[in-house]
Amino acid sequence: MLSQTVAKFIRNTSYEDFPEEVIDFTKMCLLDWAGSAIAGKDKAPVQKIAEHIDEMGGHSQAATVNGKTTSAVQAALVNGASSHIVELDDIHKASIIHAATVVIPAALAVSEWKERSGKELITAIVLGYEVCYRIGEAVSPSHYYYWHNTATCGTFGAAAAVAKLLDLSEEQLVYALGSAGTQASGLWEFIEDGAMTKQLHPGKAAYNGTLSALLAEKDFTAAEKILEGDRGFFLATSEEFDQSRVTAELGERFKITENSFKVHASCRHTHSVIDVILDLIDKHQIDFDQVAAIHIGTYKTALDITNNPDPNTVYASKFSIQFCAALACLRKQASLSDFDEENLQDASIRSLIERTKVFVEPTIEADYPEKWGAEVEIVFNDDKSIKQQTDYPKGDPENPVSLTELTTKFKDLASSSPENDTEAMIEYILNIDKENELAMHSIFKAV
Repeated sequence: MLSQTVAKFIRNTSYEDFPEEVIDFTKMCLLDWAGSAIAGKDKAPVQKIAEHIDEMGGHSQAATVNGKTTSAVQAALVNGASSHIVELDDIHKASIIHAATVVIPAALAVSEWKERSGKELITAIVLGYEVCYRIGEAVSPSHYYYWHNTATCGTFGAAAAVAKLLDLSEEQLVYALGSAGTQASGLWEFIEDGAMTKQLHPGKAAYNGTLSALLAEKDFTAAEKILEGDRGFFLATSEEFDQSRVTAELGERFKITENSFKVHASCRHTHSVIDVILDLIDKHQIDFDQVAAIHIGTYKTALDITNNPDPNTVYASKFSIQFCAALACLRKQASLSDFDEENLQDASIRSLIERTKVFVEPTIEADYPEKWGAEVEIVFNDDKSIKQQTDYPKGDPENPVSLTELTTKFKDLASSSPENDTEAMIEYILNIDKENELAMHSIFKAV
């Protein structure tokens, strides 16, 4: 059975099985996650979740990014929500999952509670990424139209990570996956309103995955064929799925190194467009007052999520490919500080949005989700035009960011903290494999 195959893989894989580049890359993922979590901790939706947790109470098992301690499941909830809100968290193309926001909060909370080592944390993170990416690949892209993969498939990743930290048996691992799958949820309807629900998705996925593993530790039984069963996850949530993607080269290579990092503070589906525009600006002297039209060709899923020519909130603007294009044209960047009320209402940006047309480009659509490409054509008033395409936005494995660039990004996201604290935190994370016992207050020393 498929679930048993996955359980056996989790059970039998250890830190010693990872190549050095996987270990180093995992530490980069942890550093990148921490920056996003710090940057998001004071945002209103996260504060509301944190207030709820304070009201509920809980044993002081693990720390939250806002400096409190609570139960491990509730720490995973608030830390997952906090790390997703500024739209700078990592992404995996083929599975369409932001794994860090789900796997890392769950793994950190339980590692602190159970006094696990840095090596054990790294092992849990790698396996959590592996499981959710493979399940996400199996159901994508059809799953993604209604379901938010980070929330649904991510629940399996959180369960796998925590189950590894708890040293569950193979049978208990199957139960953990079964309980994770029956709780996996998260619908895209929130995007129609720009609602706060998006932050609940990774938080609850981290929470539910943690809960699933903790119940399995008590031999709480669950569906043994939650993925492949006649009423299981695949048939229930995907119009077409490929179960073989879960096991292809399982244990032979680790998919965490396929992870992409974000350099723009918007939905990843807008990044290729932003990159192309910034490159065109760098190559040409462009007077945007003389631009008659901007034509954006991309894949259908990008438009399903980001085709919004009239965003009415700052958060909605991050999911508007038209706004992100105009912002890049006129501000020559799309950083966290650029997404604000002033730019949202800016007349020049709005004018350029009105001149922006979007469409599905067949060759780019054919390559999705292996490539998240875009083509941009800028047409001038004199009918001259310039055009450029990219298949790989900055941060993809094929167009990677360096550790130095990620460190700079972290410092920017944690800029409200003293420089000495941020440097200490970077040092701690990049050497976390040497730690014998973890504590979240050390992870978040820069808060």
